[in-house]
Amino acid sequence: MVYSGKEAIKKYGTRYNLSKALNNKEIFKLEHGVYSDKDLVNPMIIASKKYPSAIITMDSAFYYYDLTDVIPTKTYVATNRNSNAINDPNIIQIRVPKDILNEGREEVVIDGESVKIYNKERLLVELIRKRNQIPFDYYKEVVSNYRKIADDLNMNKIEKYLSLYKNEAIIAEAMLREVF
Repeated sequence: MVYSGKEAIKKYGTRYNLSKALNNKEIFKLEHGVYSDKDLVNPMIIASKKYPSAIITMDSAFYYYDLTDVIPTKTYVATNRNSNAINDPNIIQIRVPKDILNEGREEVVIDGESVKIYNKERLLVELIRKRNQIPFDYYKEVVSNYRKIADDLNMNKIEKYLSLYKNEAIIAEAMLREVF
């Protein structure tokens, strides 16, 4: 199980007892303010525990959904545009307007921990929107894998997510041309 600093102190009673548990390897300090009873934990779980309002997106989510075999070196999270900057070398922060941040958010269980992540439909819209910012080979791999699951995608959700953006028609046209 993964714990925040407060949860770890609560579990062990005091900071001193937590320190003793760390020395005895009963619990491991993964990052500042993040502890676990295992020494190796999925980076998406760590990011979710460290930044509870963040949503896993882009490369991290593509890998989770098996849309790419490229293991991301950093965890991509979407946060409210007005939230504080995340100064973490393991995190890529993508700022999203508050009114559309939670559109397409789902909760999945990874190694027994709940993680907020965008669904495949929202990710497809984001992929097409950001196609010029993504390396060409990587983009083609993800699009190719989306083509394989195109029949399983919910078109109503895609239309809903497209309507969130001003350039809806351009994104829809590119999506139809490249995926469907």
